[in-house]
Amino acid sequence: MSEHDGNHVTPPPMATPEAGASDMEGQTPGTGFGASAITRRWRREDLLKRGGLGLRAIALLFSLLAFIIMASNKHGDWMDFDKYEEYRYLLAIAILSTLYTGVQTLRHVHELSTGKSMLQQRTSALVDFVGDQIIAYLLISASSTAIPLTNRMRRGADNIFTDSSSAAIGMAFLGFFSLALAALISGHKLSTQPYL
Repeated sequence: MSEHDGNHVTPPPMATPEAGASDMEGQTPGTGFGASAITRRWRREDLLKRGGLGLRAIALLFSLLAFIIMASNKHGDWMDFDKYEEYRYLLAIAILSTLYTGVQTLRHVHELSTGKSMLQQRTSALVDFVGDQIIAYLLISASSTAIPLTNRMRRGADNIFTDSSSAAIGMAFLGFFSLALAALISGHKLSTQPYL
C-alpha cells in the first residue's frame, strides 16, 4: 500500500517540543539567523581587528629594527651605508614603513580602546588595504634591491658591515611578510563593506 492511496496523504513527522527546542533557541522567526550567528560574526570581526592590529605592530617592530640597523651601519671607509644607493633606498623605505605602521597601530589601538572610528568604516578599510599593499611592495622592493649588492660584498669580505646589511634586509623582509598578511585581512574587510 502506498502513501498516496486515494485522498489520504501521510503528514510529515512533527518535531517533539523536547527535540526541536534546542534547534529553535535564539532564532528569529522567519529569518533563519540566531543570536549565536550574530555572536560568532562579532567574534570574527573582533578577531580580524585584533589580528590586523597585531600584524601592523609586528611590521612596526621589524621596520624600526631595519631602520636602526641600517642607520647605524657606519664603520668607516667603504663600510658606510650612505655610500650605496641600494642601502639608502632601504633606509628610506624602512623610515616610511615605520611611520606608516606607527600611525596605523596608534589609530587601531585608539579605535579598539574607545570604540569610536576616526574614519568612516569603508574609508578606513580602503586606507588600510591600499596602505598595506603599497608599503609591503616598497619593503620587498627595497630588500630585493639590496640583496645583490650585499652578496657581491660578501664574496670579497664578510664582516660586520655585510652582517649588519643582511640583518637590515632580513628585518625589512619580515616587515613585508607581516604587512602582506595584514593586507589580506584588510582586503577581506574591504570586500565585506556595503557599496551604498
